[in-house]
Amino acid sequence: MQQLALWSGGTVLAGGAVASALHYEHKKKGAAHIKEIADHVHQLKINEEALSELQRRGREGIPGKRWIWVIDLAKCKNARRCMSACQQAHHLRPEQSHMNVLVMQASEHTPAYYMPKPCQHCDNPPCVSVCPVDATFKRQDGVVLIDNQRCIGCRFCIAACPYNARMFNWIEPLYAKEDANMEYNVELNLPQRKGTITKCLMSADRLREGKLPYCVSACPNGVYWFGDENEDVVTNGTTHETMRLSELLEKNGAYQLMPELGTKPRVYYLPPKDRSMPVKEEDKKIANEYVHHFES
Repeated sequence: MQQLALWSGGTVLAGGAVASALHYEHKKKGAAHIKEIADHVHQLKINEEALSELQRRGREGIPGKRWIWVIDLAKCKNARRCMSACQQAHHLRPEQSHMNVLVMQASEHTPAYYMPKPCQHCDNPPCVSVCPVDATFKRQDGVVLIDNQRCIGCRFCIAACPYNARMFNWIEPLYAKEDANMEYNVELNLPQRKGTITKCLMSADRLREGKLPYCVSACPNGVYWFGDENEDVVTNGTTHETMRLSELLEKNGAYQLMPELGTKPRVYYLPPKDRSMPVKEEDKKIANEYVHHFES
């Protein structure tokens, strides 16, 4: 019995050794990738002093400001001027968009409505937490940006974002040749770069100039309000009317997207009450076809 016990123990030990060896071999690839990221981070730290003034300024943000966005769902007519203005400013391809206008419907018994959806610029952004190289970051003024000079294309931020607000540049950017000699501006994320992430930037370059975001200014229907939470003031991009942020939110029953996740979005929505235009049947059909395709 003693010999049997010794043999059994040896078998277990041998099996454990084989399993450990296989596990080690399996981990080597992952370890190599981790080392690659670590080397990249180390190189970034070495080159920290080489950051351009545009990158430094872009990371600091605008002192004393806390930018806030309010989207009035009752006003949206799906004009998509917000989308095209954003695409032009950031040199995006026709199939790329930082801002999407969705067709939403709570149930079959409730009316459908249009919902613009940009990045939510969360105060507790999961995308920032998972980035291994500090390529995506949140500024003191509330804007979440991406530095594509640091981005290694791991796409962890895409997986972490619950709002599906990020895209990966799989192919060469639209104006790769034209923008080749441009100094990189992190607030505009230009020039775009293959193998990196792109997203809504809340038009940080426009905020630097004291202007409203591209999408806010381009909308012809009064959908967007934008302003400074610290000052409790927002301005409508179409009418240029200015009012108290707190009053606008309180009187209209404003809400945020998925606040239960703890992301603390900086984008508020006003409910689609007394909508200025019903959703077109063809838009509902396209939306339903997309949903059915996705579910299948």
